[in-house]
Amino acid sequence: MSRKEEIEKRRTFGIISHPDAGKTTLTEKLLLFGGAIQSAGAVKNNKIKKTATSDFMEIEKQRGISVATSVMAFLYNNKQINILDTPGHKDFSEDTYRTLTAVDSVIMVIDCANGVEEQTKNLMKVCRMRNTPVIVFINKMDRDGKDPFDLLDEIEMTLGIKVCPLTWPIGMGDYFQGVYNIHKKNLALFEANKTKISQDVVEIDDINSSTLDEIIGEESSEELRGELEMVEGVYDPFDHEKYLSGEVAPVFFGSAVNNFGVKELLESFCEISPSPRGRESDSKMIEPMDEKFSGFVFKIHANLDPKHRDRIAFLRIVSGKFERNKFYNHVRLNKKFKFSNPTSFMASDKSVIDEAYPGDVIGLYDTGNFKIADTLTEGEKFMYKGVPSFSPELFQELVNLDPMKSKQLDKGIRQLIDEGVAQLFIQQPGNRKIVGTVGQLQFEVIAYRLQHEYGAKCQFQSKNYYKACWITSDNNEQLEKFVRAKANYIAHDKDENTVFLAETPFLLSNAESDYPEITFHKTSEFMLDKK
Repeated sequence: MSRKEEIEKRRTFGIISHPDAGKTTLTEKLLLFGGAIQSAGAVKNNKIKKTATSDFMEIEKQRGISVATSVMAFLYNNKQINILDTPGHKDFSEDTYRTLTAVDSVIMVIDCANGVEEQTKNLMKVCRMRNTPVIVFINKMDRDGKDPFDLLDEIEMTLGIKVCPLTWPIGMGDYFQGVYNIHKKNLALFEANKTKISQDVVEIDDINSSTLDEIIGEESSEELRGELEMVEGVYDPFDHEKYLSGEVAPVFFGSAVNNFGVKELLESFCEISPSPRGRESDSKMIEPMDEKFSGFVFKIHANLDPKHRDRIAFLRIVSGKFERNKFYNHVRLNKKFKFSNPTSFMASDKSVIDEAYPGDVIGLYDTGNFKIADTLTEGEKFMYKGVPSFSPELFQELVNLDPMKSKQLDKGIRQLIDEGVAQLFIQQPGNRKIVGTVGQLQFEVIAYRLQHEYGAKCQFQSKNYYKACWITSDNNEQLEKFVRAKANYIAHDKDENTVFLAETPFLLSNAESDYPEITFHKTSEFMLDKK
């Protein structure tokens, strides 16, 4: 197969939503339809004994939430599908925003009862920034929820994107009978089935035929015909170009937990979603068909396999072809590296690959050389832009509860910080560790993982800092004077950069006006500009 064909058969997308809308369940069902797994697990375990494939970390299985992005790849209809299941909880939004830089399109899951929620809006903003194509999947149709027309209006109003329904539900909640595929003109009948695939699809070329009455009853048929007429009158026909430019979102209805509407979604997705796209670098636009290999790291995961203490950097390939055991240039370090066992993923299950193409997400074993946003090339010197870095909003001091385990604690916290989930600031005297995150739940996850993966018990004590600012200046004298004057509020991050921890907005603006020659950077992204 030529390189062009290899690129065109790839589809890399993220699944995003508000917590509990059914993202991980949908991922699980897409894997089921893709033949990647034989029976689907559940996020919340009641009668199903298997947990979701993408929730492989112990804390995820216990809490029934995703706390890290998982990467899964499988073949379907001769398409190489790469799914990135993201955490929905806003405390992990950093991970999600970064993941959105590595995908070419997204599926947004909306709960039919709750409609558009706060986190859904935030995620949509990120998609809008990059004009990422969006498909909407309205989930949980087997429960009572909002009217489908009201839901579509809500999506258009609050998310600022036009919609185009490609399937339409017949009834809802207890009266839910299935979905009509407007695109393919067939009817899929609903049957509650949580772990296996059901095959009940009836071809209906003409919705006015009596066959429809026989299958779903006269009353439901009349209702469906009336609603489809309205859909036709209100919404424009599906325009593929507008979808690719992020102006129109196709909408599908279904129930992920019951495998319903998922197949229609997956088939249409393979048809309409974009193949890998190019990315902006600091020197030029890089296209997938470019000859030379390049890619960027958008995620690092420590302890994917707790037995081996491994660290894996997730790399999105943008151009060229990646080959095993070939030397590549690490742009930031200006060093050459070769990778003897690059891996492809099914959540935590890995298999070694010999080559990979644009659109693929591969895992590289890392001994501490990679950071988020690092670029690998075939010798060229450029960095990919647009991988976001965040300013922490909450600060807590890490207190070691077992002095005998100081070494494990230090190693553990540094590895977890490298994942990009939080930031570490060291204060002197006393080598005090201040951890900054964007959400409270992150502290709980860090404490849990330190104990269970590194054997180090700790607790967190609240610190009332307002903002962490990285400080730089061409005037070294003024910088030293500032550091002496504010010694109690000065810390260093893990790369030894000086950071000012301001307690209030007032103290920060005072410092900015008193020391005009010092620049106060709100995120650590400025370091990329220095290189």
